[in-house]
Amino acid sequence: MKHWIELLSEFKAKQEPVALITVSKCLGSTPCRVGSRMLVTKDKEFYGTIGGGKLEFKAIDEAITALKENRIIESTYTLGPEFEQCCGGKVEFIIEPMNQSPELYLFGAGHIGVEIAKLLVGTPFEIHLIDSRDDWFSNLDLDESIKTHQATETDFKTFCDIVKWGNRCYILVLTHNHAIDFDIIAMALQNETKFLGLIGSKTKKVRFNNMLIKDMNMEDGMKNVVCPIGLDIGGHTPKEIAISVVAQLLQVFYNI
Repeated sequence: MKHWIELLSEFKAKQEPVALITVSKCLGSTPCRVGSRMLVTKDKEFYGTIGGGKLEFKAIDEAITALKENRIIESTYTLGPEFEQCCGGKVEFIIEPMNQSPELYLFGAGHIGVEIAKLLVGTPFEIHLIDSRDDWFSNLDLDESIKTHQATETDFKTFCDIVKWGNRCYILVLTHNHAIDFDIIAMALQNETKFLGLIGSKTKKVRFNNMLIKDMNMEDGMKNVVCPIGLDIGGHTPKEIAISVVAQLLQVFYNI
């Protein structure tokens, strides 16, 4: 096959998720060696080999799990009767999901929103900052890695087509208008997200919960919405609140 680095580059260019399996340790008699690698796609297409047989089938299944859950998996297997092999060796491998960076869609580029975006630069997150105020972004000093999107007061919901929903999708709602906040929350709840957060008080959460149930016929209401957002670390300035929110996002991403 092509060199695995070349293949990874091709998958990255296509923004296609793929899992990299690397044999990290071999003890005794094994059908592979340390450094053997495979690439596995979501459709179970694979490139390379770590020795074939049931060990490889097991690794492919675990690679699919790593892609679905977007997490690193470490495994150890003894090659005995379970794998229809009698060599008795032991193989350890690590599976890393690639091209699955978490994507944050931050609705509202106010003081806190901008601070959150700035603090996330240099982390695994891809940042999308969305606001409806005219020429708002021209007055902000943002890192070039932060993607900005200009909306209007009436078309925030059109971003339903822009957001990449799924287990990599993080949504934060911090606009200057409670009615817009509600519309975005209602939209997001109808799609898959990894994290959905709303800035506001417990009173705001109760009000939105009642509106979702009574007006939108959404029985779960705000059950799957984090509100208020941020860890309870103290501090009430925009930067301090942003630090608490970024810590919460990273905590969710790293499954802590």
